[in-house]
Amino acid sequence: MRRRTFLAATAAATAACSGLETNSVPETSLDASAGPLQIIDTHIHLFDTEREQGVPWPPKDDPIKYKPTLPGRFVETVEGLPVEGAVAVEASPWVEDNRWLLETAHTDPIMIGVVGNLEPGTAEFAPLLEELAADSLFKGIRSGSLWDRDFHAGVRSEAYVADVARLAERGLSLDSANPSTKLLEDLLTLTEKVPTLQVVVDHLPKVFPPADEADRYKAALREIAQRPNIAVKVSAVLRQGEGYDLALYQDKLDEMWETFGADRVLYGSDWPNSLPLGSYRQVLGIVQEYFATKSAEARAKYFRENAKRVYRL
Repeated sequence: MRRRTFLAATAAATAACSGLETNSVPETSLDASAGPLQIIDTHIHLFDTEREQGVPWPPKDDPIKYKPTLPGRFVETVEGLPVEGAVAVEASPWVEDNRWLLETAHTDPIMIGVVGNLEPGTAEFAPLLEELAADSLFKGIRSGSLWDRDFHAGVRSEAYVADVARLAERGLSLDSANPSTKLLEDLLTLTEKVPTLQVVVDHLPKVFPPADEADRYKAALREIAQRPNIAVKVSAVLRQGEGYDLALYQDKLDEMWETFGADRVLYGSDWPNSLPLGSYRQVLGIVQEYFATKSAEARAKYFRENAKRVYRL
């Protein structure tokens, strides 16, 4: 089942959980009683390092990530796992790569959404948004602390906010990149100005604020928890050199769960950026083991249903 058939599946069917259908998995423990029948991965990256013009990311000196990463490779990676759809998130600030990403996503039905890269507050934003939004796979943009852009200044700019409002009017989302205390506070500022905007905070589990920011971080989380249009990806969970024991990640996962609950958490692997930290099965295994203790309904929401709602899949 891929793009067409998963759209027709009912929520009741997805909540009928029978587990991750895998063979023996030596890298990690995938509890066969705990997962939903279908999984939507809301955060993978696609790029082709063999293009004539090259790619802005990953760097050439990265032996793990610097290789062609296209839908077919992702399909091979998740073979034997119930991953039925994926959302590609931009890995380039080049405007033309929005078109490349959409064209590439259309080559395989496992790709069910694209989060592109347009810079709000620029003269070309509105016409480019109109062009890209005509493609049904285009689900929004990524904006935040990346590509040397000043998100803090942007959310205080009338032109930036006006363009983000255009995004919201179309029912498209804004994924925030590289979370920090400052970025969370800036997201609060932005959603005060555009309260209808659907925001997705990427990779929040990797944030460990310094001691002098701890109170600000907790206050920002509490305020975000009161804003139903802000969802979070429980992604980028694994940490370099810390292994695959759930106990190592329990506190951070509990923080996400206790703050946002079942309705506002999404699964994302961050593949292939995740590969230096572990295999796809290890990335999936940690969160699958954690959510094994939750209800079937909560598992279905995290692994699939929330993605459908947030990205309007």
